[in-house]
This record gives sequence, structure tokens and C-alpha cells, in this order.
Amino acid sequence: MRTLLNVIWLVLAGFWLAIGYVVAGIICCILIVTIPFGLASFRIANYALWPFGRTLADRRDAGAPSLIGNLIWLIFAGWWLAIGHLVTGFLLCVTIIGIPLGIGNFKMIPVSLLPLGREIVPASGAAAAAVRP
Repeated sequence: MRTLLNVIWLVLAGFWLAIGYVVAGIICCILIVTIPFGLASFRIANYALWPFGRTLADRRDAGAPSLIGNLIWLIFAGWWLAIGHLVTGFLLCVTIIGIPLGIGNFKMIPVSLLPLGREIVPASGAAAAAVRP
């Protein structure tokens, strides 16, 4: 079932959302100082292509630099990407088959707003990642 949802996701939303993250990542990498944001954006682009079966886990070793970085990201790129997820989620929820995909889009809004200090893990490994020091 995950594979079917991921294929439908890729066609209806994932490809376009991943392009948005890749564009943000390229811009961040061009600006040298913001390379960590670019790398986070590329990581989220990978997640946006194939999200079902994977989840996000908070990193325990993320500290004040992640907080400051997330605030900078939120101001310059995060809210644009979150609006993309919001609009796409609403459009997908209009159709019955798109409701699970719309909900998946809504679940990606927090990581599009605050990507630093999180990692993408398999859904079966989410509990193990939360326990890991």
C-alpha cells in the first residue's frame, strides 16, 4: 500500500514539491554561508519525493545553532515552502483519493518550516531513533 501511495504522491504532488526544495537548496548553496540550509533542503526534497513509510525524528544533539538556523530558514524560505504544502494539501483533499495525500502534505508543513535538528528515518525505526542518544 505504501508503494501505491508513494507512486500516486510522486505524480500528483511529490515531484513539484521536490523541485521547490531543490531550487531552495541550490539558492542556499550558491550563497556559500547558507550551505547547511541547502543540504537540509536537499534532504527534505528526497523526503518529499517518497514520504510514505518514512517519518521525522528530532535529533537530541541539535542545540542552539539549530534554533537560530531554523529561525533564519523560517524567515527566508520556510514559509514559502509551507504555503506550497498547504495549497497542495487542500487541492488534494478535494478528491476522495487525494485525502491521504493531502494529510501527508499537512504532515510535511512542520519540517518545511523548521528543518534543522530533525532527521528522516524509516517509519519502523522511528521509535529506535527517538530512544537513541
